[in-house]
Amino acid sequence: MQKQDLAHILRASAAILNEREFVVVGSQSIWGTTDRPPAECLRSMEADIYPLAAPSKADVLSATIGEVSPFHEAFGYYAEGVSPTLPVLPDGWRSRMRRVEFADGCVAWCLSAPDLAISKYAAGRDKDAPFNRALARSQLVDENDLLRLAKSTPFRGSGDLQRVCARIRADFRAIRREIGCRRQDPADDAERAPTSGA
Repeated sequence: MQKQDLAHILRASAAILNEREFVVVGSQSIWGTTDRPPAECLRSMEADIYPLAAPSKADVLSATIGEVSPFHEAFGYYAEGVSPTLPVLPDGWRSRMRRVEFADGCVAWCLSAPDLAISKYAAGRDKDAPFNRALARSQLVDENDLLRLAKSTPFRGSGDLQRVCARIRADFRAIRREIGCRRQDPADDAERAPTSGA
């Protein structure tokens, strides 16, 4: 999904609900952090949203412009009306939201990249792993910052904090190995080696 697609979803949502400001809690939150997200962050075709002032109206969106709706069939993307309690987020996440105002007057309140990453680590789905690694690889999140936020997150399972911290450390270790391998590529060494002259 591209930024203009999110704008279209918000415009349609505003017309349906008579609301102008929406909280974006899923993958599309990345648009609050950067206008050029990594490709791995653009694979989702849904926008998880709810109206800022009236979260209880969110179900209407799923029923009208949600998955398998005529809207979805026509445009290839859709809205998922969600509850504010759906994502597991660190304490203070509301104060870190990023405000994005579109030309038509709709406003998206997006999770910060670190809060978004924590919510995906908490969900623990296979599809979220490439997303989080892409955030780390692009330096949109920092390992120590994520570990600190994880400790302030009200996880729902007794072992979730340990699982999330282990996954964060593993992802950043893998990325450091990737960087190290690229720096030590023999082809690079060959290019840098002086050639013998006649």
